[in-house]
Amino acid sequence: MRSRPASRRSDALSAGSLLQLMWLASPALPVGGFSYSEGLEAAVEAGLVTNEAQTAAWLLDQLHLGLARGELAVASKAFKAWQRNDFTHIAELNAWVTTTREASEMRLQTEQMGRSLVEWLKNRGITDERVAALGSLKPAPTWPVAFALATAQTGAPWRESLISLAFSWAENMMQAALKAVPLGQSAGQRVLSQLSAAIPGAVDHAMKLTDSERQAFTPMLAILSAQHETQYSRLFRS
Repeated sequence: MRSRPASRRSDALSAGSLLQLMWLASPALPVGGFSYSEGLEAAVEAGLVTNEAQTAAWLLDQLHLGLARGELAVASKAFKAWQRNDFTHIAELNAWVTTTREASEMRLQTEQMGRSLVEWLKNRGITDERVAALGSLKPAPTWPVAFALATAQTGAPWRESLISLAFSWAENMMQAALKAVPLGQSAGQRVLSQLSAAIPGAVDHAMKLTDSERQAFTPMLAILSAQHETQYSRLFRS
């Protein structure tokens, strides 16, 4: 049997959904992602990241060891939970993010960005009771859980929604590297190219993880994040 054209498949990404995913992945989204380096600035201060090659290696490790096993895995489960209105599971996922942040800066980041995305969703003028449920999460809605709802609203497929989240992270981190390392624009684009090539595989891994397999264990990043809190001079909030 011949397969249907991609444009007719039920899981196809429509132009409207694609544009909304691009919007959510944009650094211009008013959630403050540009103000965080997620430990990269501290790694630069410690002499661990000083050039383009080290930047790429650092961020690729962070993608595979941190993002794919943690935030992307949470967003993967949350996306499905939002689709079936499973608020109990949403609360469990949000609590997992809150309690597994390994440094205060990491927790402040996920909560601040989550709250900001709630406000953005409220201001869109779309009636959706799930936004109120998201905003009611205690102590605060977290970034991957909030982003999962935002992408679920677009009607985009599951995998593409997670790719949007991963690329949002990658572009923000590349911009942080330009300022902190520092790198030139061409070097930054080469780093982003490497991250982009690795994102689909990281997303596929995250989608396969069960709740019991999800983890948050990046001890060196946690140490650097804690050191960043008292770093003498810094550009970023983490």
